This record gives sequence, C-alpha cells and structure tokens, in this order.
Amino acid sequence: MLTLVLIGLLGGLITAVSPCILPVLPVVFLAGGPGNESPPPSTTAGRKEQAGPESAGGVIVDDPPGPRRRNRRPYAVVAGLVLSFSFFTLLGVTIISALGLPQDILRYIGLSLLVLIGLGLIFPPVERMLEKPFVRIPQRQVNKEGSAFVLGLGLGLLYVPCAGPVLAAITVAGARGEINADIVALTLSFAVGTAIPLLAFALAGRRVSERVAAFRTRARKLRIAAGLLMIVLAFALAFDVTAALQKALPNYTAAAQKQVEDNDAARQKLSGLYDDSNKDLARCEDGVNELRSCGAAPPLAGIAKWLNTPGGAPVDLASLRGKVVLIDFWTYSCINCQRSLPHIEAWDRAYHDKGLTVIGVHSPEFAFEKDPGNVADQARKLGVTYPVALDNDLDTWDNYRNRFWPAKYLIDAQGTVRYFTFGEGRYAQTENLIRDLLKQADPTVQLPPPTGQTNDDLTADRTPETYLSTSRIRGYTGTPELAKDKATTYALPSGGVPLGRLSLSGTWTAAYEQFTAGPDARLVFTYRAKNANLVLAGEGTVTVAIDGKQTKTLQIHGAPTLYQLTNDDTARQAQIELRLTPGLQAFAFTFG
Repeated sequence: MLTLVLIGLLGGLITAVSPCILPVLPVVFLAGGPGNESPPPSTTAGRKEQAGPESAGGVIVDDPPGPRRRNRRPYAVVAGLVLSFSFFTLLGVTIISALGLPQDILRYIGLSLLVLIGLGLIFPPVERMLEKPFVRIPQRQVNKEGSAFVLGLGLGLLYVPCAGPVLAAITVAGARGEINADIVALTLSFAVGTAIPLLAFALAGRRVSERVAAFRTRARKLRIAAGLLMIVLAFALAFDVTAALQKALPNYTAAAQKQVEDNDAARQKLSGLYDDSNKDLARCEDGVNELRSCGAAPPLAGIAKWLNTPGGAPVDLASLRGKVVLIDFWTYSCINCQRSLPHIEAWDRAYHDKGLTVIGVHSPEFAFEKDPGNVADQARKLGVTYPVALDNDLDTWDNYRNRFWPAKYLIDAQGTVRYFTFGEGRYAQTENLIRDLLKQADPTVQLPPPTGQTNDDLTADRTPETYLSTSRIRGYTGTPELAKDKATTYALPSGGVPLGRLSLSGTWTAAYEQFTAGPDARLVFTYRAKNANLVLAGEGTVTVAIDGKQTKTLQIHGAPTLYQLTNDDTARQAQIELRLTPGLQAFAFTFG
C-alpha cells in the first residue's frame, strides 16, 4: 500500500501543475485573499465599521490592540476541494444511481455553488447566508471560513484533472463500486498530491492581499472582481469555453506523468487493481513501432448506446472481419483526448473507403459524461462522425485492460489486436501501421498520401520502452536463443549490436517478468534517446559504461525501482553496457 500511496501522491503533484488545472487557478488564487485578518468577535463589540469586504459588509477601523485571527480561507478552499473530489469520485456514481438522479447533477451543483460564491463576494448578505450553516460549529471562528469551504466543495465537483493511469484506476473502481483499502489510499494520496500546489497558490494569493497596498485599499473592488471572475468561470465551464485554451497549450507534464504513473513498478501495482481477463494483451507493449500479435480482439461489451450509426444500431466486431479497425478510448472532457481527435478524424476521412473502420469507445471519467445527450452534443462539437460506443459501465475498458485516456488499439482483418498506444503522440507511427494493415488486408488497395498528422514530439528521436521478458522482449540478438526459466550462458554477436537491439553475455535466467543475472552477466543495448533508465531489484551493483567508457556504478537495493543510467542534454545514439552482480533482476528499459 505504501507504494500505491507514493504513486498517487506523485501523480497528484504532477496533475496539479498540468494544463488541465488552469481554469481553477485564478479562483484558488483570489479565494485566498478576500477576508484578510480580522480580530475575534470579542474585540469588535461597539466598534465603528465602514463599507468594505468583511462578512458583515464592512471593514473594522481604529482597531485597539489585541490578538488577530489569521485568514484561513486558503486552507478551507483546498480542504473543501480535496474532500468533495475524493468523496464523489469514489461514491458519486453509486449515490446518483441509488437516488435515481440525473448523471450530471453533481456538475450542476458545482456550477451553482461557484455562482453563489461569486454572488457572495459581490453581495455580503449572500455570503452571510452561505456561512450561516457553519455558525454552530464549535471550533473557534470556523464559520468565518464557511463560504471558502463551500467554494472548495464546488470546485471539487468541477475539478477535471488530466487523465492518467492513477485517475483511471480510481475512476474505474468508483464507477464499479469496487472500493477497498488500496483504492481509498490511492484516492486520498492523489487528492493530497493535487492539493499541495493548489494550497501554495492560494497561500500566495493571501500573501499578496496582505502585502500589496492596492489589495488592502481597494479590497471591496477586488472582492467584486473576484466574484465576477467566479461567475464568468462558471459559465465558461458550463459552455466548455475553457477547453479551447487547454487544447491550445502543450501537454508539458505528459512525460513526467508517464514516468511516474506508467513505469514498470507503477504498472505492476496499478494492474493489481484489475482482473486477469484477456491477459494475451500483455504480450504486447505500448507504442512499439511494429505490428505484433497481441491476441484476439475482445468484444465491445456492456455498451449503453451507440451514436453515429444507422438507427443507433450496435457495431459487432465479428461483422468487421476483412476490415482494419481502430478503437479509440476517449472521454469528452479529457483535454488529452480532445487534442488527439483531429488526427483520428483525419484518418477516418482518408482511409474509411480503403477498408478502415474507426470506433470511438467513450469510457466516462466522471458521472456527467454518462449522459447520452452530453456525449452526442460534445461529439458533434468536436467533429466526431464515426461510430461512438457509450461504455458507461467500463466493461469494454476492462476487456481491453486499458489504463489511459486516450488509448488506440489497431485490429487487423482477422480480428487480432496488432498494436496499441497510450496517451498523446505517435501519430505518424500509428498512421504508418494503419497503412501497413490496410495493405495486408488488400494488397491491391491504392492508398492516398499520408495525412501529415505528425506532431510526434512526445516520442520522436527515442528508442521505445523495452521489456526484459521472454514473452514481450523485442530486439534481442545473440546466441543462443533465449531459454525460458533456465540459467543459460549467452554470447554477444560477433558483428556488434545494431541500433535498437540488445544482447546478453555471461549467465542469465530469462523469465516472463524479468531477467536474473548470474556469473559474469553483461547486457549491451544500442539506443537513441536523451536518457536511459532500467527497473532493477535485488541486492548488488550495476556498472554502467557508455561507448566503452565507464560512467557510474549503481547500488541496487530492495524492490523493483527505476534507476537512471544516462542523462544527456540532447538525444543521441550510444551503446550502453551493464555489468550486473549475480542475483540482480532487470525488468524493463525506458527512454526519454
């Protein structure tokens, strides 16, 4: 559980500085300012007031000496956000279903609260009304932060972090009601991780309001401006105006998110939260630039409704034998998904008449994304014209052992999954493999030129992730062939190790999950990337040499952990040689 908590915490920290969080930042910043410090009630009796931002509509003047209460609004806002996000992410679907409420009721409540808080900042009587339920709470002066806590509750209902494996695991468990101690720990740690940067931002707002004279002398005007901003934000969220800004910004946290949430150790922990169905898909790894056999395509199960099909008729994968199928897992509020849709739409236009069928599997991240009307409206706005399956219970998501929004799976004409890629990027690579499958299905097909949907900045100039697994390894060269679960002495090839290939020397035991070093164990890998990393476990040392020159010695201790082997300023081609002491286990290379 400790590892899960660490994964959730780091994933939350990265999420809280991603482009998806930008819409709530101005509100969090300003929420920390209004109110400032005020004396406790016992010091205010019989004193004069003038118009200003305090909860009674005025600012205390001519204060006598005495203790002053700190403005705790930043803590109240963030506490409300963490509480509502955690609670409703896990239990929202269950509560809504039990009460028979509309799926998007929580979103409407969040928008309403945001508007009410905005009105409260503009009109003090509204703020006093919002704080009234907190008056009887016995803690000293808690009621003064009542409206700030309500604001946090509302923001938590509107909080839409960038999707990754951690949030996917939480969402799937909440949607299915499969909540256990591990899921609760993961959810709370993720929420706390996101709260830390947001709290820092709110405290910065409080600091500015306390230190900058303009904030003190124009407090009333600033409260009105903050209130108007919250109301504008509520309408912008209601009409999805903020998505345009989010889509325009690069996903600058994608690489960090992938390193934290999708490294080998994290993948093993998170996959333990899913069942063991369709394990054949585990034979292939994410984003390999070649077609492989990853098992029969699982069925599209549990679909609540179909969009963009004649009369809403379902699409059966078995009926598509002879065609190439691209399945795209997406959800309409996910900015990562919205950025990838233009590429998929371009492929649908270019290759639909050449034998490609695109199916969008809409697997909702939040309850309001289950509403068919919402999905249909957003699909129309986003230009999605191909069939869309509403996977509201995440049955198809589970069938494909999926962990990401977006995720793309290529199925050949015989119904076999041949490739999949998670997240944004790899567009040119994916299109080239689509073209290869179309030619395999019909060697006489005349394909149009590639669509030019490149934008592969996330994966360009980099050797792909490589697993040290007897069933998933790619690029092995040397003698003899890999022997499964048996200590074997290997030799490097006489002609050297080409780019993208790895080879073994000395004694190794190759298994399904890892390679275990024996006497004189060496591993040579020629790669291209800025940095190379390897998941290692056990007790011992690894000596690292680059292009024949020793660079470092790593001390390995304990459970599987990602170790950085190289870190250059720019991508380059290099040959890395590792010498491992006997007993060490090596799991997977990743490159950045």
